[in-house]
Amino acid sequence: MEKRNLGNSGLAVYPLCFGGNVFGWTIDQAQSFTLLDAFVDAGFNFVDTADVYSVWKPGNEGGESEKIIGEWLKQSGKRDKVVIATKVGMALSPEKKGLAAKYMMQAVEDSLSRLQTDYIDLYQSHTDDETVPLEETLGAYQKLIEQGKVRAIGASNYSGARLAEAIRVAKETGLPVYQSLQPEYNLYDRARFETELAPVCLKEGIGVISYYSLARGFLSGKYRTEQDIGKSTRGESVKNNYFNERGFRILNALDAVAAQTSSTQAQVALAWLMTRPGMTAPIASATTLEQLDDLIKSAHLTLSEDALDKLEQASAFMSDAA
Repeated sequence: MEKRNLGNSGLAVYPLCFGGNVFGWTIDQAQSFTLLDAFVDAGFNFVDTADVYSVWKPGNEGGESEKIIGEWLKQSGKRDKVVIATKVGMALSPEKKGLAAKYMMQAVEDSLSRLQTDYIDLYQSHTDDETVPLEETLGAYQKLIEQGKVRAIGASNYSGARLAEAIRVAKETGLPVYQSLQPEYNLYDRARFETELAPVCLKEGIGVISYYSLARGFLSGKYRTEQDIGKSTRGESVKNNYFNERGFRILNALDAVAAQTSSTQAQVALAWLMTRPGMTAPIASATTLEQLDDLIKSAHLTLSEDALDKLEQASAFMSDAA
């Protein structure tokens, strides 16, 4: 397992990123600490979160995930062993949202305080904000980099056109360039990324850190029947998005490759992502040590050309709706 460069940011990460959306949502602080320690002790170094995690849980106000990570950093003393990525822009409240410079300068201070750190390794625009000029947003990032509060910047949920425009503006004005993109991308959800976003990322050398890497859990193989839908809060969305001919064809291919490689469907799905052009590290979450061990093994799984062909044929999207 080797580190991969995150774009041209100077940051190097191992090819699996722990998704911190679960901290303070589906697992408490103690379990979060256990999983973070196990993840780093297994040799990994990349953790992704956002200021908005997990405002959607009743009783939460946002920032819960960052607070837990901050307490873990303080208690463990492992700040220098990890690359911390967080995000700004999605709505914490009607007043706290967007990518205006004034708001960003306050939001970063709030995130730094919750994370109990002096700097954020990767600070990402969580969603595009077309109400604010790109020059203003990138100018705010420039100040934060100059102040030593941010090391590199990334984008999430941008269209290919807006990502390309942001890069053009940055180059023309001498402002910081987005070094990473966080898109939805997995064996099922391929079409938008591969046709619209991947060409920009490959041309500009932008690192890719995919979310929903296991398609909300569908690619782990745990959702196969109507009875499985009630297994989690994501069950209904899994049914609506993936219970179709193509989805089950992909599951069958994952079953076959997992059997051939003595692995699991989740390991195969993540290992496939790790082979994709421009991919730096897929993001995946776990709530138990057993789940985490499954994720970790994906980074050590090498897929044969035959296995990759099986997955490619099953997940091809040109003749199907993706």
